[in-house]
Amino acid sequence: MKKVLIAGATGAMGQKAVDLVNSLAGFEITAALAPTLTKENMADFHLASSVHPYQTLDEIEDGVADIWIDFTLPSAVYQNVKFALEHEMRPIVGTTGLTDEQQADLVRLSEEKQVGGLIAANFGMSAVLLMKFAQEAAKYFPDVEIIEMHHGDKKDAPSGTALSTAKLIDQVRPEHETNPDETESLTGARGGDYHGIKIHAVRLPGYIAHEQVLFGGDGEALTIRQDSFDRQSFMNGVKVALEKVDGLSKLVIGLENIL
Repeated sequence: MKKVLIAGATGAMGQKAVDLVNSLAGFEITAALAPTLTKENMADFHLASSVHPYQTLDEIEDGVADIWIDFTLPSAVYQNVKFALEHEMRPIVGTTGLTDEQQADLVRLSEEKQVGGLIAANFGMSAVLLMKFAQEAAKYFPDVEIIEMHHGDKKDAPSGTALSTAKLIDQVRPEHETNPDETESLTGARGGDYHGIKIHAVRLPGYIAHEQVLFGGDGEALTIRQDSFDRQSFMNGVKVALEKVDGLSKLVIGLENIL
């Protein structure tokens, strides 16, 4: 029986992860981390009375879990994953907001500790396929922009998925900028810029997670879009990660790299 700690267990995604692990044979939630979690309210969050509740990292005891699932906040995720690796828990991370330098540092630590894990900007299969298709299309359409749309409570912008999409496109796209001489009459109107790829972030109630990649060419255009209408869709990828994390020798970036 694999022991699982869920960080962010009381949040919307954390609750989906709790329900997933509770439904899987061979896995058991043994601990949960959330600032408001106590022994008295665990049942409200679908956690058994045997689960160890923690409110801070320094409370967590050695050996309490084999796997660390993280759906917390951008401000906390780096320290969380570092803590998990240092205490030989295999992290499965859906929290976005890590910088390239932080990811590289965590990968180095995982190699040093020989502890495998996964950081995924998105656990939805449609989002993983969108990134894959966009990278292929960018070989033929260097003029590209990204629009991502998320719920109004999302903390970081752009989304990790949009930034990962831009990075994958940048790997195959020649150095290019559609209109280098343009000006903005309103600062930020053209969105963020990743090596000439514009990224636009929308935050509105009613949305969950959506992305469009728009390619333009002479006399034609291509749009690739994915929509996540329910957070439950992300659990398919988390399930895959749980099943495969034991076979990873270091921290892997991107769900597509373990499929």
